[in-house]
Amino acid sequence: MTTEASSADLLALDNQVCFAIVTAARNVVSIYRPILEPLGLTHPQYLVMLALWEQSPRSQRELADELALDPATLSPLVKRLQAQGLIARERRHEDERVIDVRVTEKGAALRARALMVPAQVMERVGADEHALRALRDALAPFSGARTQFP
Repeated sequence: MTTEASSADLLALDNQVCFAIVTAARNVVSIYRPILEPLGLTHPQYLVMLALWEQSPRSQRELADELALDPATLSPLVKRLQAQGLIARERRHEDERVIDVRVTEKGAALRARALMVPAQVMERVGADEHALRALRDALAPFSGARTQFP
């Protein structure tokens, strides 16, 4: 194989990790959509709730950082979740510039129903928890992921 042919292979669309990740990201959202629909959540709203189920309350800025979202992108998500009664937003007394976001009782109750989401995702993609954990860990260098999970 010539150097020119070898370079062409390196530039083949199917050989691009960026293309595989972008395609997979779109497909992941389509896999989650019918699973999350009965919960009344979109995929981005689900991610917000996951972060808040881990730690609530937290500032809207901390939440944006955790989710790797621009605050302007997060704000409408939070407002829609608040309109559904799943979360509450309050200005912090000691610094009114800070908006704290917390899970409401209704939002906490939704967590019990959301426990079925991971199993349904695994079933739809035909992968077990170990395979999905390995995939997630393999993507860490591309996602700017925080620490590796156990």
